[in-house]
Amino acid sequence: MKLIDAVALLAAFALPVFADDVRRTPVPDARPLMLAALQAADGQAHGILSGDMADAITKRFGATSPIFIDVSTEKRYAQPGCSRLKVTFWQDGVLLPGATTARRQTMDFGINYCLDGRPPQSLR
Repeated sequence: MKLIDAVALLAAFALPVFADDVRRTPVPDARPLMLAALQAADGQAHGILSGDMADAITKRFGATSPIFIDVSTEKRYAQPGCSRLKVTFWQDGVLLPGATTARRQTMDFGINYCLDGRPPQSLR
């Protein structure tokens, strides 16, 4: 990575973005938000997908907003630093092929995740 690219990346992480009255941090993928949610007292983290892939998706569908990511804790497990997380990606103004009007598109998934990046040893 070039020094200038590294500086730009650090600057992007330092600039929080606000949407829906929620403080959002630009992230290259959901993992930093998943780790933040695991450590947050309220079990939540919010961000905006950034980078070439986010730009390509937004351009492809002519969307009117960035790609937002919300992570919330559904269940905390007995193993420290491990939880069941709900990860939601959403974007406004998405025009799908064959559709006549743009709308909000949402994708949710659940994942059992720990601070070390692995699943918990037990689901209790």
